[in-house]
Amino acid sequence: MVGSSKIHIRPMGWVEKLYIGILLVIFGGIVLHAPLSVGLGTLFPAYDLLIKSWKEILMLLAGVLAIVVLSQHKKLTILKEPLMIGIAVFALLHIVSVAYFGGTPEQLVAGLMIDLRYILFFALVYIAMRLYPGYQKVFIRVGIAGALVVVVFALLQVFILPVDILKYIGYNSSTIMPYLTVDQNTDFIRINSTLRGPNPLGAYALMTLTILTAWIVANKPNLRKKPLLIVAVVFVGSIVALWASYSRSALLATAVAVGIVLLVLTFKRHKYVVLAIAAVALIVGTVGLTVGRDNSFISNVILHENPDDNNNVNSNDGHISSLQDGLNRMISQPFGAGVGSTGSASLYGNEPLVIENQYLLIAHEVGWLGLILFVMIFVGVLARLWQRRSDWLALGVFASGVGLAVIGLLLPVWVDDTVAIIWWGLAAVAIGTRRHD
Repeated sequence: MVGSSKIHIRPMGWVEKLYIGILLVIFGGIVLHAPLSVGLGTLFPAYDLLIKSWKEILMLLAGVLAIVVLSQHKKLTILKEPLMIGIAVFALLHIVSVAYFGGTPEQLVAGLMIDLRYILFFALVYIAMRLYPGYQKVFIRVGIAGALVVVVFALLQVFILPVDILKYIGYNSSTIMPYLTVDQNTDFIRINSTLRGPNPLGAYALMTLTILTAWIVANKPNLRKKPLLIVAVVFVGSIVALWASYSRSALLATAVAVGIVLLVLTFKRHKYVVLAIAAVALIVGTVGLTVGRDNSFISNVILHENPDDNNNVNSNDGHISSLQDGLNRMISQPFGAGVGSTGSASLYGNEPLVIENQYLLIAHEVGWLGLILFVMIFVGVLARLWQRRSDWLALGVFASGVGLAVIGLLLPVWVDDTVAIIWWGLAAVAIGTRRHD
């Protein structure tokens, strides 16, 4: 198992240490990106875009250092691997799109950052793991520390802090809302924790729950020797965060992802038990939704339909409308409409547009070819993770990736910097480290 292999960290020069250090700063600091960018942006509004770009600036520096380090180790052949070539072609397509379609400078910069930062971070961490596999555990520990920050603040928001506590550091309607509600129903408050909103928080909780489930089941015989207090806090906190996010897509995706983990790790030994539990869960869920349509929680949170509410706001209609619009645009624009033409980047242009589907968003920006390239890269990463499914980390990241792919059908899941950088970073950590077991 990769997570348990004994890999020593070899001595490194200052360039190598700086390279790894930058990646760890991004990987650990990204969970605080939203509150820091909002707070500092409020204090220094003239430098707002620069403050938001701290991680991309560090990635560019790390990219230069990566070339230097690869040259020093005579490992430039890593850049010729299929995944790396696919990433390079995907990035080149974005550059061609920028040159062809154009746009305002702010729009193009924001679009390139949103579209490419997580792919670039994956490549940088992958290179680091290929060269310095001993740092795998360091990345995992930094990831755990970040998860503690997210879930502890989520617990505080749910049980102790005022619901609008984030307004005191600059959260508002022009930055990030301090909290949201389910279709403007104040009986159902949706928290953010340290992320950009409830939906990203739900997606983040999906990752932590899935990966921890894989770790717990894989290490079941030796759990008494493990740091159970930290695991318990993150696990319980993730459940609370997932619930308090009221993200339907995240709830569904978590069920899928955790189900995959349990199937892979327990199916051979308990095949009939697993099938029976799955059948019962499906029946109970279907009957519960049917019978309980008039229940306040089910009608509001699950179905987003409250028969007693005169409020015309309904997110179901918005999702359907966005999906139809995105499909029509994809069909009519095989080459896309240009980088930054949708999402938050489009706010810097003349025609703001929101498409609530990750795949249609990519197709809208870089066309059918861009979507095909992204799917090939993503499936290639998932395939490498699946090949290493005997390792709990690879299995957990694989299953959570499938769950995030499900969320992508309803939301642009990779647009959120925290979710995207954490998952793609962990994927690189899991597949970049060579097996030593």
